[in-house]
Amino acid sequence: MHGLIKLARPGHWIKNSVVLAALFFAGVADNSQSVLLALAAAGVFCLLSSAIYTLNDIIDREQDKNHPLKKSRPLASGEISVAKATIFLSALTILGFLGARIIGHHLLMISALFFILNVLYSIWLKHIVILDVMAIALGFVFRAYAGAAAIEVPASKWMLINTLFLALFLGFGKRRHELVYLEEHATAHRKILDKYSPYLLDQLIGVVTATVVVAYMLYTFSTEVSKKLGTEYLYLTVPFVAYGIFRYLYLIHKEEEGGSPTRVLISDKPLMINIILWLITVIAILYWI
Repeated sequence: MHGLIKLARPGHWIKNSVVLAALFFAGVADNSQSVLLALAAAGVFCLLSSAIYTLNDIIDREQDKNHPLKKSRPLASGEISVAKATIFLSALTILGFLGARIIGHHLLMISALFFILNVLYSIWLKHIVILDVMAIALGFVFRAYAGAAAIEVPASKWMLINTLFLALFLGFGKRRHELVYLEEHATAHRKILDKYSPYLLDQLIGVVTATVVVAYMLYTFSTEVSKKLGTEYLYLTVPFVAYGIFRYLYLIHKEEEGGSPTRVLISDKPLMINIILWLITVIAILYWI
């Protein structure tokens, strides 16, 4: 059981908090039915995400044996057999789609697209430079879109754009960390790293960094958004976003972090405090002011 839990990577379920974005930014977080539906949708994506993690570990088990950190994963270490992992993968997938179907047809469709995208990533897209990171980022867009579908509100184009570029920022940061951390062993672990260089990734990160900050600023200053949300004070959250981006850049370049964005978000206290303050400020502006 311990090996199966490790295979599911529950520590990475925090990524599925993106599913809850529509709940807050649609102004319905005070509606108990919407909250339950959004949480159920997040649960569906936790199941499907774990299924994808299992599939990835099955496919990459030989390469993971050569990775200083991933060699301890259940399949790479031999703790879990491929047959047992395949059964676990099937169970997670069935439960995930069953849950999505119960919630609604739209969520089922988005969940299917999310799953197909990640399967394509596992067997093909992860070998194509730049598209590998874009596929991961698109997965986060599907998460955000799923949250809107679950509570039956229109998916904000601003939310989807901001989600896409923030995910690209984290994805390119992860690739840079892998390339620098693994050095000459990088391509043995992930062949696509041979197509990247620190300089190229720094350029890509630079472009995406500016885009994330500017796109979020435009979102908060948008008249359309102000009318929809009933507030003009969302711009007060911009400093938190800017600091979060700059702090993450610091961790990538000076502390050699970024290999696991999830772990960084949880382990770095300044970044975690910043995220909590951003969330409190957003809730206060949308629901209390």
